[in-house]
Amino acid sequence: MGSVVRGRAVPGLRADAPPTPVGIDGMVFGGDYNPEQWPEHVWLEDVELMRRAGVNLVSVGIHSWALLEPRPGEHDFGWLDRLLDLLNGAGIGANLATPTVAPPAWLYRAHPDVRPVDHNGVVLELGSRATFCPSAPAYRAAALGITTALAERYAEHPALAMWHVHNEYGAPVGSCYCPESAAAFRRWLRRRHGDLATLNSAWGTTFWGQRYGEWEEVEPPRTSGTTVNPAQRLDFLRFCSDELLDCFRAERDVLHERSPGVPVTTNFMTTNCKSIDYWRWASEVDVVANDHYLTAEADRNHVDLAMSADLTRSVAGGRPWMLMEHSTSAVNWQPRNVAKRPGEMVRNSVTHVARGADAVMFFQWRASRFGAEKFHSAMLPHSGTRSRVWHDVVRLGGHLAGLEELRGSLVLADVAVLWDWESWWALELDWRPSSELDYRDRVGAFYELLWDAHLTVDFVRPGTGLDGYPLVVVPSLYLTTPAAAAVLTEYVRGGGTLVVSYFSGIVDANDTVHPGPFPGALREVLGVEVEEVLPLRAGERVLLDGGAHADTWAEEVLLTGAESVVRYVDGPSAGGPAVTRHRFGAGIAWYVSTRMDTAALGPVLHDACVDAGIDPRVDLPADVEVVRRAGADAEYLFVVNHNDHAVRVDARGTELLSGRTCGPDLLVAPGGVAVVRVT
Repeated sequence: MGSVVRGRAVPGLRADAPPTPVGIDGMVFGGDYNPEQWPEHVWLEDVELMRRAGVNLVSVGIHSWALLEPRPGEHDFGWLDRLLDLLNGAGIGANLATPTVAPPAWLYRAHPDVRPVDHNGVVLELGSRATFCPSAPAYRAAALGITTALAERYAEHPALAMWHVHNEYGAPVGSCYCPESAAAFRRWLRRRHGDLATLNSAWGTTFWGQRYGEWEEVEPPRTSGTTVNPAQRLDFLRFCSDELLDCFRAERDVLHERSPGVPVTTNFMTTNCKSIDYWRWASEVDVVANDHYLTAEADRNHVDLAMSADLTRSVAGGRPWMLMEHSTSAVNWQPRNVAKRPGEMVRNSVTHVARGADAVMFFQWRASRFGAEKFHSAMLPHSGTRSRVWHDVVRLGGHLAGLEELRGSLVLADVAVLWDWESWWALELDWRPSSELDYRDRVGAFYELLWDAHLTVDFVRPGTGLDGYPLVVVPSLYLTTPAAAAVLTEYVRGGGTLVVSYFSGIVDANDTVHPGPFPGALREVLGVEVEEVLPLRAGERVLLDGGAHADTWAEEVLLTGAESVVRYVDGPSAGGPAVTRHRFGAGIAWYVSTRMDTAALGPVLHDACVDAGIDPRVDLPADVEVVRRAGADAEYLFVVNHNDHAVRVDARGTELLSGRTCGPDLLVAPGGVAVVRVT
C-alpha cells in the first residue's frame, strides 16, 4: 500500500487570499441567527451557548426588513443595536445582512408592480420568500434605501465583521415576465446585440416568421402556442441572471462606499441553483460563500457534497471560501427529511473544509417554533443542550479550533472537469433529441468515478486556460463556443488528455448548430463525425463489447482519425464505435458516444488516466477520500472515512497536528475524519 502523500500538479493556484471577516481569528464557525423570533431574555442564553460552542460569527437580519423599516422611510434600529452590542461584548462577529430578500408588506401594497409575474402571466403574491421583481424601480429604490440606512448606522460598529447582501439570489424565483422586466430585457438585448439586425440573426428569426422590426415588439419568452424560440429563451436566462447580479452590485457598491474595508458577499448555491451563472458572479463578491444541503435519500450523497465543495472552490478561483449554510441534521423541504446519523454532521463539515472552506456555518442557530422551517434542524435544536446534535455542534467547534493553522491554505487538485451554466440551460430547453438529456446526470457520473479513484477535481469554465492539468473531462458541453473549442483543441495538441461525452460541441452561444456533422466544434480534436444521433426508447439498453450496457443515447459514429476502443454489440448502431481514442498532436482525445453505466464508463476513464500519466489510488480503501491542502509553510492531508468500519491508510511522511509522528498506519474510525501535516 503506497503512502497517501504524493506529488500533484497545482494548475492555476492563486496565492492571494480573499478578504476574511474583520476581527475573526482562526476558522469561522457559526450560522444564521434570528433573534427577532425570540424574547430578548433568550438572547443572553443564546450568546452564552454560542461561546460554549466556539461560535465566532453569526449572520443576522436576513429577513428583517419589515422590522427595521416598519413604514416607508421610518427605521427602528433599537433591537439591532442591542443585539450587535451583545454580540460584540461576547467576542462574536456579525455577518450583517441587507434584508432585501424579504420586502415588507407595505412595499407590495404601495407598489403592486413589485410582485413578480411568471411565464403564464400569473402574479405571485406576498406570503412566501424572495418573491419580487428585480427590475421593478420601486423595489430597487427601496432596497438601496434600507441598504444605505444600515451602512450609515453600522459601518463603524465593532461587531461588524462582514456584509451579507440579500440571500440565495435566484431561489425560489429566478425570473419575472412583467412589463418592467420586458423593458429591462430589451435594454439588456440592446447592450448584448447592438441592433435589431444582429438580434434577428442571433435568434434565427427567419424561422417561423419571428422577425422583429421594432425593439418594442420584443417580449420575454412567455407561454405561447408551442415551444418558444430557444435562442430567445437562452438570452432571457442570461438576462435574468444578470438582472439579479445588477441588484447585488448596486447594494454592494453602497456598502463599499459607506463601509470601506469590510468584505461583502452573498450566498451562492453552486450545484443546485440552475438559474444563476456563478462564473459571472464570482468576481463581484469579496469572498465566495455557498449553501449546500444533502439530498437525504440519495445514495452516496457525500459524493455530491464533495462536488459542491469542489465547484465552489473553483468558482472562487481556487481561493478559500465560506460554507455559509448547511444543516446539522434534517432539513424541512424534501419529501422525506431524513436525519443525519451520529458523526455525519462533523464528517460533512470537515469534508467542506478539506475542499477549501475556511468557514463552517449553518442554518440556523436556534430552531424556530413557528413558520415554514420549524422542522428544519439547528445548532441548538428543540431538544436543547441535552441532545446529540448539540453535543456534535460543540465537538465540531472544538475540532475547527484545532485546524486554525490551515486557514488560508489551498487545495491541490489532480484533474479538471468543465462546468458551464449556459450549456446546462441550453441543453435542457424544449425539443432536444431526447427529454432524458440531463446535464447534472453526466457531470455527476464522471465526478463520482473520479472521486472513487481518489482524484481531486477542479471545475473549469469553458474557454479558460488548462495548463498544468494532465486530464480534462467534458461530461456535457452541448453549447460550445469557437473560443472554448479552440482551448480544448490546443490543450490536446500540446500534450493533454481529453475525455468528451456525447452531444457536446453541437451549438454556438446563440443555440445555432455549428456547420457540418456533429460533434460540431469538437470534430477535429476528437477525430470523429456523427452520422446520426440515435436516442433510445424509455427503458431500452444497448450491449457493448466487454459485456457492459448503456442506455438513453447512442450515435452512429464515423472514424476520421480516431480508433475504436469500445463498440456497440446491438441496438441501432450495432457494430459501430461507441468509445473512440484519437492521437492528436502530442495528446490524446477520447469520445464517449453513449450513456454508459458505471461498470462500462469506469474502465474508459481509467485508461484515459493512464494516458494522462495519472495513477488512480486503487490502493486506498473504497469510500475514503483523501484531499490535500497546501499553505505557505506546510501541507495537510484530510482523510475522511465514509464507511461504517474503521480503515487504515499509509501515513508515512506525515504527523499529527500536535506534532507527533503518525507511524506507518493511520487508523480512521468508522465515519471518522483525520487531519495530518505532511513532514
